[in-house]
Amino acid sequence: MTGMRTKDIALDLVGITKVYPGAVALNNVSLSIRGGEVVGLIGENGAGKSTLMKVLSGAVAPDEGRIILDGEAVTALTPARVQERGIALVHQELNPFSNLDVTANVLLGREIRRGRFGFLDQASMEAKVAPILALLGARFGPRDAVANLSLADQQLLEIARALSIDPRLLILDEPTSSLTLSETRRLLDVIRELSAAGVAILFITHRLAEIEDVATRVVALRDGCNAGNLERHAITKDAMIRLMIGRDVSQFYEKAAHDIGMPVLELKGLRTQAYPQHAIDLCLRAGEVLCLTGLVGAGRTELARAIFGIDPVVGGGIEIDGRSHQVQSVPEAIAAGICLVPEDRKTEGLFLDFSILENIAMASHVSLSRTGFVDDAAEQSLAEMSRQKLNIKTASLQRAAAEMSGGNQQKVVLAKWLAMKPRIIILDEPTRGIDVGAKAEVYRLMQALAAEGVGLLVISSDMEEVIGISDRVAVMCRGRIAGTLGRDQLTEENILQLAVE
Repeated sequence: MTGMRTKDIALDLVGITKVYPGAVALNNVSLSIRGGEVVGLIGENGAGKSTLMKVLSGAVAPDEGRIILDGEAVTALTPARVQERGIALVHQELNPFSNLDVTANVLLGREIRRGRFGFLDQASMEAKVAPILALLGARFGPRDAVANLSLADQQLLEIARALSIDPRLLILDEPTSSLTLSETRRLLDVIRELSAAGVAILFITHRLAEIEDVATRVVALRDGCNAGNLERHAITKDAMIRLMIGRDVSQFYEKAAHDIGMPVLELKGLRTQAYPQHAIDLCLRAGEVLCLTGLVGAGRTELARAIFGIDPVVGGGIEIDGRSHQVQSVPEAIAAGICLVPEDRKTEGLFLDFSILENIAMASHVSLSRTGFVDDAAEQSLAEMSRQKLNIKTASLQRAAAEMSGGNQQKVVLAKWLAMKPRIIILDEPTRGIDVGAKAEVYRLMQALAAEGVGLLVISSDMEEVIGISDRVAVMCRGRIAGTLGRDQLTEENILQLAVE
């Protein structure tokens, strides 16, 4: 990286208010940050964090309030001024240009040119990008095609893009939501290094343990208002949850007592396209929560896709309730009682422009049809029952799925599959990017499903989650099962030893 800007930033937001038709997104919100601080910004989905980020990035102007940047009062920031003054924002939603390489994405709009005709100086650009990727511990290089990057690699690419402007203030919105344990640890180390160099960090995440680890101060929002602050010595998970939701979340990972029955899913020498050299043996029992974890690239999602019939199996077999099944397509998997809640709910789990009702009923049209036509009353009844059972927060089932918070979108995806009454549910990163309150609801739903005898195969990179919800944990490493741990063996150290061997 090039040298950091020498002057520490001083930013104050005072009495910021932003009103949209029918909703007050921010109500008299204030926040201050100085060079070298790591401020954790917390709050449930809908608390106002995203709107505040839009104000800071110059995307929207506040209706009321003052912004004071380096002692200068400004009525509103603009994207150009934000970048000029050394403010960089890493968005939660990834938007890379997949037709370009890594270097072009990182330096987009700030290309290095040479000669009288202004040709791109590719060598100089790659030389600028390479040390940033090395700082982040990225596994990809400056020339790699973005189209070939995993979701986790795209997350690191967005962070590299922000670091390339040598920021004085770095705003990170859910930066670890797609990262594994080792990648998260490296990013937290980078945050500490930047902070020590005088960079201010505004860190937004639902993973409260990460804020507890690196934040020097915490600011909480609730219902568009300031809910309180915590200084370094007072930052604990319980204290943050109280500020966020105004109450205690006791026994966050409370496990309901339930029996674990006979095998519902058995993989016998299963070989995937991603790792055809490794035969996978795995057993999931009725009423069991079996977590599948490991580093990015270990083959977890590829295994889920093979079980669900998205990708072809190249060897071995699948048994469901003790009987062999040839699952060669998604319809065959669904017919066998298997459903998959994908990692990327927006592109793979939902039709964002469709209503909540349409998304919930989508997979059940056959059972909801009469003489070839969908029964509107039955469809409405199913969606309403799902709304109540999963506590989907919406005033209308006709609302577009795109307009909902991440937590409620995830509930809609779950509702769609639960309407099929599956025997086996595969959940790929089920709480990625959702707030602590919604997480608790998803965990309670998992426990209720297990108590009903459903087998749950949960893919997760969140170690706290893995340890908190699992009956057993299977750890994958380079396409194979490196080991399985019982509940009494679940520690971060034991999991990581298997994941990196």
